[in-house]
Amino acid sequence: MLAYIVRRLGQMLPTMLGVVLLLFILFNWVGGDPAYLLAGKMANAESIANIRRQLGVDQPYWVQLGIFLRQIATLDFGLSWATGEPVGQIIATRLGPSLTVLVPLTLLETALGIALALAIAFVRGSLTDRLVMVACTVGMSVSILVYIIVFQYQLAYKLGLFPVQGWGEHLGENLLRYASLPILIGLAVSIAPTLRLYRSFVLDEVGQDYVRTARAKGLGEGRVMWLHVLRNAAIPILTHVMASLPSLLIGAFLLERFFGIPGIGREVILAVERSDFPVIKAITVYVALATMLVNLLTDLLYQALDPRVRLS
Repeated sequence: MLAYIVRRLGQMLPTMLGVVLLLFILFNWVGGDPAYLLAGKMANAESIANIRRQLGVDQPYWVQLGIFLRQIATLDFGLSWATGEPVGQIIATRLGPSLTVLVPLTLLETALGIALALAIAFVRGSLTDRLVMVACTVGMSVSILVYIIVFQYQLAYKLGLFPVQGWGEHLGENLLRYASLPILIGLAVSIAPTLRLYRSFVLDEVGQDYVRTARAKGLGEGRVMWLHVLRNAAIPILTHVMASLPSLLIGAFLLERFFGIPGIGREVILAVERSDFPVIKAITVYVALATMLVNLLTDLLYQALDPRVRLS
């Protein structure tokens, strides 16, 4: 196990280096000169040269690459070009609000998706199964913007059940008051594709030989589904959940933007609008690192779920 972990960590280094090189190329050759973006349309050559010198983009590319590598090694990405705040402090303060929304949303989506998938598997092929799949297709066809506008108008503005926007200083207040409606909207948007996917995972296992053997031994359908089928369907479900975790921080930017939640997704939008490259690069590096670590954790959890899995 330890040897496998060390080997996987070693394999992350060239992958991370590739991400760094790609980022560096995109921001230095494709993204344009940030000095022109920050100086504005009426700036003269002297002010642009001064901005380039302050940002350090007037140095040779190999020097800039070395600075970028040092920033990644020390996890110190300097100051924001737009606000002058330390980039690490910006990410640290924005991470809490994002997790306040995304952790409950992920837990509810996974638990509800599994329960509904098993329930639909009980009546597979029936009219109820077909109607639920049609409803899921319709739900997936509706844009998240429609969900946000309708829920925000009806539940927050008209009925006053939730605040339209806002964010407080305490976790309990944020979770119960301000994050409830974004979580509800996120659940309404994500439950349809999640249910369809988990249903396919469950139905793939229902037709296996071990299920027929369990039924032949006299086990009840509930015990077969919850104990045997769910245990084997848990591996693809785990893969789906873990693979979606790193991207969730960025994927919730619409919810954060519409509800005024000061999270990572909203910060990415603001950084793009302000051409705040240090923030964008830092978040990209962190997401790439989180993706690789989550993949490693997923492989380790495979063996915990199924002892037959061998890590090599």
